[in-house]
Amino acid sequence: MKVFNTLARKKEDFCPQNDVVTMYVCGITAYDECHIGHAMSYIVFDVIRRYLEFRGYKVKYVQNFTDIDDKIINRATQVGTTASELANKYIAQYFYDMDGLNVKRADIYPKATEEIPKIIEIIESLIDKGYAYESEESVYFRVRNFPGYGKLSHQNLAEIVSSLGTCEVGKEYPLDFALWKGAKPGEPFWDSPWGRGRPGWHIECTAMALKYLRDSIDIHGGGQDLIFPHHENEIAQSESFTGVAPFVRYWLHNGLMQLGEQKVSKSTGNLVTVKEMLSRFSPDAIRLFVLSSHYRNPLTYSEEALEASEQGAARLRQAVSQSNDNGGAAILDSEPSKQRFIEAMDDDFSTAQAVAALFELAREINRAREQGMNVTEAQRTLTELAAILGLTLKERPKPSLDAEAFIQVLVSVRDDLRQAYQWQLADRIRAHLLDLGIALEDTPRGTIWKHKI
Repeated sequence: MKVFNTLARKKEDFCPQNDVVTMYVCGITAYDECHIGHAMSYIVFDVIRRYLEFRGYKVKYVQNFTDIDDKIINRATQVGTTASELANKYIAQYFYDMDGLNVKRADIYPKATEEIPKIIEIIESLIDKGYAYESEESVYFRVRNFPGYGKLSHQNLAEIVSSLGTCEVGKEYPLDFALWKGAKPGEPFWDSPWGRGRPGWHIECTAMALKYLRDSIDIHGGGQDLIFPHHENEIAQSESFTGVAPFVRYWLHNGLMQLGEQKVSKSTGNLVTVKEMLSRFSPDAIRLFVLSSHYRNPLTYSEEALEASEQGAARLRQAVSQSNDNGGAAILDSEPSKQRFIEAMDDDFSTAQAVAALFELAREINRAREQGMNVTEAQRTLTELAAILGLTLKERPKPSLDAEAFIQVLVSVRDDLRQAYQWQLADRIRAHLLDLGIALEDTPRGTIWKHKI
C-alpha cells in the first residue's frame, strides 16, 4: 500500500510502527454549523480508516474539538451566550451531521478546554528548553530555534517574513506564534504560570495528539489549508517538546471544496451546510460525490453532480436488491472487480477508481442476472466493498403523503408563531418533531425538514 506523504511530497510505502495504526485528524472549531467542506474532509478520513481496518489493521483514531478560540468568543458575544454553550451546541450538531453522513465515530474526541493541564506542561517545557518565551502575559514559540521549520509546507521562510512586514508587538520574530494568550477583559480564561489566559490554537492539537497517541504517530490528516501554519507549527512544537522526530510519519491532506471559484468557508459565508444537503440528498449520494474525485484534488460543489451521484447510488442499490440463488446455475465471479477495488485503494486511496470498480461490478451483476446466473455471492461482494466506502446501499425511509402533509402543516404553524414572536411555542414544535425523527432547519429560503438519520 502506498500513500502520498505531504512531508516527502511523494508516494511512500505505508509501514506503520505496529498493527495498531495511530491516526489524528484535526476537528472543527465549534462556532457554526458543519458545511460541505467539513463533510468532504471527514468522509475522506472515514474511508481511509475503514480501508485500513479492512486491510487488517486496528486503528486508534483521535479527532479533536477546538472549543475555545477567537471565532468562538466573537460569535458567542454576537448571539448573547457563553463560549462554552456555543461550542457545545455546535459539537452536538457535528455529531448529528456526521451520523447522518454515516461517518464512523472516532475512538476519542478530546476538547481543548479539557486538556489545559497538558497544554501548560508542554509550554513550560518549551520555555525551559529555550523554544518559547513569555511576553506581556502571553507565551510565544521561538521559530528560529527550530531549524526544521518549514519542512512540511516547503516554503521560502525569508519570503514569508518579508511579506509579513513589521513584527507584531510582543514577538521577537515575525513567524513566532502564540502558545498561550493573555486574557482580555470579558474573555474566558484559565490560570497559568504566566497569568490568566487561554491556549493558542496550534498547541491544542499538539497536546491532544501526544496525550492520546504517542510521540510519533502514524497518520495526521486534515485539509490542505491546514498545512501552513497549523500543521507546520504542530511539528515545531511537538518535536521540540519530545525530542522525537518525526512527530508524524505520514501527513495526509485532502483537497478543498469549492463553491463556484471560491473555497467553501465559514468565515466568508461561502458554504452549503451538511443539514441542507441531507435534506435533499441521501448520505450515499453525498459520499459518492465526494469520493468521485481523488481525495487530494479540489472538488467543486455542484447540485447536478450530486443528482448524478443520487442516480448512481440508486443503480448500486438496484444491483443488490434482488437476489436469485439459482441453485446449480453458473456463479458470477466477482473476484476480479474486488481486486481492482483493492488495487485502487492501495494506490493512495484512489476512491474514484474504487467507485468505478463498484459500478463495473453492478453492471456485471445486472447482466448476469438477466442471463440466469447466480449472483448472490457477487452481491455480497458489492455490499462489502461499498461498506468500505461507507455506503449503506439502503433507501431512506419516506413518510406517507398524509404524513408529509401533516408535517408541512406543523412547519407552517411554527412559521406563523415565529413571526408572532411566540418563540417558546415554536421551539416546542421543533422539539416534538425532533423526538419523532423530523429535524427542522431555518434557512433564508424558509424552513425545510428532513428525517433524522
